[in-house]
Amino acid sequence: MRAHTLLVLAVLALGTLSAQTVAPAKPADIGGVWEMTMQTPQGDMTADATFVQENDKFKFNMPGPQGMEFAGEGTIKGQELEWAVLLSGGMGEITLTYKAKVDGETMTGEVQAGDFGAFPFTAKKKK
Repeated sequence: MRAHTLLVLAVLALGTLSAQTVAPAKPADIGGVWEMTMQTPQGDMTADATFVQENDKFKFNMPGPQGMEFAGEGTIKGQELEWAVLLSGGMGEITLTYKAKVDGETMTGEVQAGDFGAFPFTAKKKK
């Protein structure tokens, strides 16, 4: 009988533990201006990127080459970010999908440029 009671208590304890939810990681603080450098086949492209954050979502914009503007929206999960930018031009539309990880005031990641491949980038938060 005693073994049965211990088994029931163990099952109840495990049930209680599994019912507890783990709080999601607080999103990284990315709001502000970051100096972003993307490595492309035409050479490094550096520009100031602005992130406007609201909890785990953000808006992104950055000047691009020849007066283009890169603008999009994304999400933050802990230290990981993802956002997309849709570019339209004479050659049609292309989606740039950015994925990055934040470590304090630095960011590293890559941008998938449609069928053109993926290019690494780094960024440093400006003071």
